[in-house]
Amino acid sequence: MLYVEQSLGPDEELVHVGKFHWMYTFKAFFAIFWGVVASILVIVGSVFIYKKLGFLPPEAGWLSSIKYLHPGLRIMAFIVFILGLLSFAQLMIIKATTEIAITNSRLVYKRGLIARNVGEISIDRIEGVNVLQSVLGRIFNYGRLAIRGMGIGEVILPPIEDPIAFRMAIDRAKSV
Repeated sequence: MLYVEQSLGPDEELVHVGKFHWMYTFKAFFAIFWGVVASILVIVGSVFIYKKLGFLPPEAGWLSSIKYLHPGLRIMAFIVFILGLLSFAQLMIIKATTEIAITNSRLVYKRGLIARNVGEISIDRIEGVNVLQSVLGRIFNYGRLAIRGMGIGEVILPPIEDPIAFRMAIDRAKSV
């Protein structure tokens, strides 16, 4: 919450801070899981095909047969694993560098690690707030908010926990 706290005005105070739901972190860890699964499938599939084609010695076990695989296949399995790690890193950097907050006078949505993108909407300029929740979002209490501002267009926030409370905090800030 560094940016929002630094940019508070003299009479401005935080009303609500939006946080990413734990399901977002779960999705990030699943990227690593699928990277591992896909790389194992590449290796196992290659070994299976090599055995069927007779390119492996008959006495070679599963682990020892990996050394007989073409280096391109081993590199491909490694690249698939690295892509899973990069996807995890991307999702976690987004989570770490995104700030969503409501003050008594504005909504602030800051994202970015090196290049900073900040969207601010004055509370009195917000026309409407739509809550976008899937079935899993309803079950686990997370969702996205689409916030329409006068003359600004629409700002769609990333999945946050308890989007109804966030919408009610916007209404509370409007009434102050």
